[in-house]
Amino acid sequence: MAELQTYGGNIFALQAAIGAYANEAYTNARKLSGSGIIGPNPEIDVSTETFIGQMRWLKPLNPTINIASLTDSANGVGTNYGSDFSTYIKTVRTHGATQVNLASVVTRQDGLAKIGQDFGETRGQDEHDAILATLKGVAIAEALNGASSAGGGAGLGGQTFDNDPTDKKYGFYVDLGASKLIIDATTTEQGAQRAQGFLNALGMAWKDYEPEYAYLVTSPEILASIRSANLVDQTQISDGNIMFETIFNGKFRLIQTRASQSMSAAEIAKINLGVGVDIIGAKTSFIVLPGAIAMEPLAVPTPTEIDRDAAAYAGGGSTDIWFRWGYVAHPAGYDWVGLTTVFPGDAQYKEVKSPTINGGAPVALTDAALTVGAVIDATVGVWDRKTTSALTLGILPVFHS
Repeated sequence: MAELQTYGGNIFALQAAIGAYANEAYTNARKLSGSGIIGPNPEIDVSTETFIGQMRWLKPLNPTINIASLTDSANGVGTNYGSDFSTYIKTVRTHGATQVNLASVVTRQDGLAKIGQDFGETRGQDEHDAILATLKGVAIAEALNGASSAGGGAGLGGQTFDNDPTDKKYGFYVDLGASKLIIDATTTEQGAQRAQGFLNALGMAWKDYEPEYAYLVTSPEILASIRSANLVDQTQISDGNIMFETIFNGKFRLIQTRASQSMSAAEIAKINLGVGVDIIGAKTSFIVLPGAIAMEPLAVPTPTEIDRDAAAYAGGGSTDIWFRWGYVAHPAGYDWVGLTTVFPGDAQYKEVKSPTINGGAPVALTDAALTVGAVIDATVGVWDRKTTSALTLGILPVFHS
């Protein structure tokens, strides 16, 4: 008869007739890490001494054109030029376990070998979670631009076909309202017509700078709708070591994950308290350009460390193993304005700043946190849009039903 025993916090299933352990397959949500939305950024210097670093660039010129004159001796007006910078934040993660040395006499299994064997899965899952949190954090920040006043005035909603892309009062998102991303088939809406919503979103966001291709992060529900509309291309595209299903002759590369991309109902309700244009769509999908999130690894001291305690467990001894890794995850075109004195966790990537909470320190965008004296129209996300034009951004949240 099988029984469960705990050794050093680790639970083993024991049986009288000893057989080999098999590894149960991981069935976590499909990961965003390793996909084409992640790319390097040589401007990120991970060797800085503090928690943060900065990138700088020269801003586009706004030239003054003079008309030459043979009769007017007044000086021409010169053109000014300037530069800007954005801040990025480092983070360090750890993962470890303890093994009771003599437990292997009973379990016939080296528990630490399991930890080391699956470390790649652990780190990959952590990076996926950080990427998803960054996408949500950008969506929150841009929603506060269009539905509140984080963009410098009463928000004007999301992107349209003809809005000024340099006006931050238009959040960099598209709200399809009550429409689905892939609408239901009718007698008049068939095939590609069912996908008009996110085709419009692509054009509204990047206008005449529409990218050659983009990634569409899809849930199994959306993918089923895409397949029912017979939109999936027969030929897949190889991107690195990953084969992508595509639609519209490779225009969109599909990244399927069941990981929730949407904000909670409480978060959307809180954002809609602002003076801008309310967001109607309750669900969120993301259209992401290649390399829209830079991910640079940190050189962490002693990335793997083993510690033995011979006296533990009445002299039986214990062994600890710890893995450490770190990285900078930074969305292109944004400035980190959150806390700069700690390594952020995934929750911090989705935080907001309000002058009425904690002296302006970031707090989680949840209904409970924002009701503690928060004024939504003075609240901004920790990812502040820094580039002059929204056309240079790479993460487009699409709100839909």
